[in-house]
Amino acid sequence: MSKELFIQHTDNGIDIALLEDRRLFELQHDNLDEDFMVGDIFLGKVKKIATGLNAVFIDIGHQKESFLHYLDLGPDIRTFNKFFHLVKTGKFKDSKIGNFRFEKQIEKTGQIAEVFEPGQEVVVQIVKEPIGTKGHRLTSQLSISGRLLILMPFSDSVSLSKKIKSREERDRLRSVLAQIRPKGFGVIIRTNAEGADENEIKQDFARLIEAWDKMIANLGKGEIKIHTEMNRANSILRDMIDDSFSRVVVDSPQLQNQIKKYLSEISPDYANIVKLYKGEKSLFEYSDIEKQMRSLFNKIVNLGGGAYLIIEHTEAMHVIDVNSGSKRSKDERQEESALKTNIEAAQEIARQLRLRDMGGIVVVDFIDMRNRNNRKLIYDTMKEAMEKDRAKHTILPLSKFGILQITRQRVRQELNHDESETCPLCGGTGELNTEVEVVDFIEQQIQKKATEGVKEVTIQTHPYVHAYLTKGWITNTLKKWKKKYKIKVKSIPNEEHLYYQFKIE
Repeated sequence: MSKELFIQHTDNGIDIALLEDRRLFELQHDNLDEDFMVGDIFLGKVKKIATGLNAVFIDIGHQKESFLHYLDLGPDIRTFNKFFHLVKTGKFKDSKIGNFRFEKQIEKTGQIAEVFEPGQEVVVQIVKEPIGTKGHRLTSQLSISGRLLILMPFSDSVSLSKKIKSREERDRLRSVLAQIRPKGFGVIIRTNAEGADENEIKQDFARLIEAWDKMIANLGKGEIKIHTEMNRANSILRDMIDDSFSRVVVDSPQLQNQIKKYLSEISPDYANIVKLYKGEKSLFEYSDIEKQMRSLFNKIVNLGGGAYLIIEHTEAMHVIDVNSGSKRSKDERQEESALKTNIEAAQEIARQLRLRDMGGIVVVDFIDMRNRNNRKLIYDTMKEAMEKDRAKHTILPLSKFGILQITRQRVRQELNHDESETCPLCGGTGELNTEVEVVDFIEQQIQKKATEGVKEVTIQTHPYVHAYLTKGWITNTLKKWKKKYKIKVKSIPNEEHLYYQFKIE
């Protein structure tokens, strides 16, 4: 699988698109003017204690007060508070924790009022961006991420990614860490560390310790923001860069130099894959990303052959409905047809979760299947399709009614693009996909048929889409396709089709 990262500069930041085999899988926006990102560490001040919630609201300089729950304090919060207070006041200037005297740990079922009082300063880290009316979610259990390792101050544990299966490799990695890990610092060994040589691991650990030392120095200087997480482009590269990346394309020389410098530090072999785009069109338009966005961010997502997803967003959860539409074959039994559509839907749903960064509870209503083995196959397909998802998630097996439940970590506001227009068929009372989006998807199917050697196809579409395809004489869309793909295309209006449905024969 070939991965590509496209980074487009905008007026208020950068847009980042991750493509796998030329298909859009992740789309993020990084606001360069935003001073509050997930992973940043601040010296905050307790504004008020919410006894009923067993939490405190912290002022870190944002317009909304941030939220810190008792369960996110960590057992050594008293030691943590004492250490940073002494550093802040200049009474302790050593960044090493091993020689620091640890205080008694707090109880798991204790009260936050026993730990904090209004006006008290505390070092906190952002773990979730503001969503809706809520401010940032914070933690006092700090972590500093590298490409291979995650440093955990005030901890002595060493844990490994569950994706590293080999016992020999796990033992080797633990042995390397035992040589370099100072007392008082825990470490999480990431999946990327599998197969890394000893020098790579040591260099990554040294960068993390350097970041910790800089953070302590910033606190001693009285700064409020004492550690800054890297921008999202570098963060994606840090977490995902490997031999499957073929190129990173940017449209800004400054950004190119910045990313090249970062890759040279963490993995010099990949610095040469960073390319600068100099074309007249926008980078996303040139690379067909905008075209994919038009067809992927609507309420209705086509699967091909008439099948489609309907994605609804509510306050409590996301609901996805799988519909077969006109995707039925006389030669297939109903169960086999439902299984085929459900497998295709599961793979697309996993893609949509990453693409829209949907979090919280997701309920999927698959097409009913009676066969228990088929329901398990859909569950296994869903798990496999979501293995590449970096967000923490849990998937429950399908119920006998075809309902599958997913919980997915939400760390930032869900990404939504409005790619719809007022429907001319309903007098402006609702919205449907644009005819351009529907036609784009039909064209993809025409192109596929042409590559398979098909010489003639017939499309059944809603009359409104049919009119769009056939308008004009010399310049109509069907003639363009015939010339472009060397395939004869005939369109037939079908009033039984919904606006977004079509069938190709």
